[in-house]
This record gives sequence, structure tokens and C-alpha cells, in this order.
Amino acid sequence: MHLRREGWLDNHKRVYRIYKEEGLNLSSKPPNRSRAASHLSERPTFSKLHDCWSMDLVSDSLFDKKIRCLTIVDNYSRQCMAMYVGKGINGYQVIDALEQLRLFSGVKAKKIQVDNGSEFISKEMDRWAYEQKVELTFSRPGKPTDNAYIESFNGSFRRECLNTNWFLSLKDAKQKIEN
Repeated sequence: MHLRREGWLDNHKRVYRIYKEEGLNLSSKPPNRSRAASHLSERPTFSKLHDCWSMDLVSDSLFDKKIRCLTIVDNYSRQCMAMYVGKGINGYQVIDALEQLRLFSGVKAKKIQVDNGSEFISKEMDRWAYEQKVELTFSRPGKPTDNAYIESFNGSFRRECLNTNWFLSLKDAKQKIEN
């Protein structure tokens, strides 16, 4: 996928064959002595608005169906940039929410931190990020602390809004969440 973006038309089988012929065999797992230390890194500091955003999904339910909320938070100001509510949120809807922010508010992040959900690792999302020159950073599987800003926001959002309201319809949920 990344080679095609750069103009190469070779398929993955040919790339793998050349990779093997050149002796570029890399170890599939790191040695035991450095496995724990290999993921430790400094927590980044942000100096201005829109340097880095965090995105995640929160699930809740209507009286009969499930709903999902996409939350987008600026890591510097800890302000919620946008919230999108739907029955099922896919990669296209995530891109629509980001495009609405870009077009109507005139803001775009330089970097977006996300988890490894199917909505965020989709080809459409990767293409959008490449075209908009936005860097996507993914948290390690099973490590929600890699994206602590959005996890903290979603915890407060659940306590203060989702747990205190009973939603009758999707329209009702959108209205109450927006308020």
C-alpha cells in the first residue's frame, strides 16, 4: 500500500521475494532482555492547539439498540473538538467528522493518536491522513494508557452524560449529548 502510494506497481508477492533475496530477514520478535524497555518512551508535550488530537469510540445503548460516539479531543487544551453519534461508525464516517472540522471550523491536527480499531486502521483513513499530511499514531494493543487524554475524557463523558441519560432514539441521543 505504501509502495503504491509512491508510484510502485509491484504486488506484495514480488516485494516479499525481493526482500528475501536481498537477505533482509528481520527477527519477528525482539530479544527478551529489551522487550519491556523497547516500548518505553517519553510522554510527548504539546506546545500549541492542534499539534495533536486523540480519537476514540464510546459505546452505549438506546432502549433497544446500541449507539457509538466518536470523540475527538485536542491534547493541548483538553477541549472536545467534535463528537459524532451514530448506530455504527465506520472509517468513512470518521473521515466525514474530520472533514467537517477541517472545512467548517478551519482546523486540522498535525498528528492524531488513535487505538487499533477497525475504523482507524482502514485504508480510507490512511489515504485521508496521507492526503491531508496528518500523522496517525497508533497505541499498542491492550495499552489504553498510550492514549490517556482520550481515555480520561471518555471516562468523564460516560459518568456525566451517558450514565445519567436514558436515550429513546438516535435523534434524542444526539440532542442530549450535544447539550
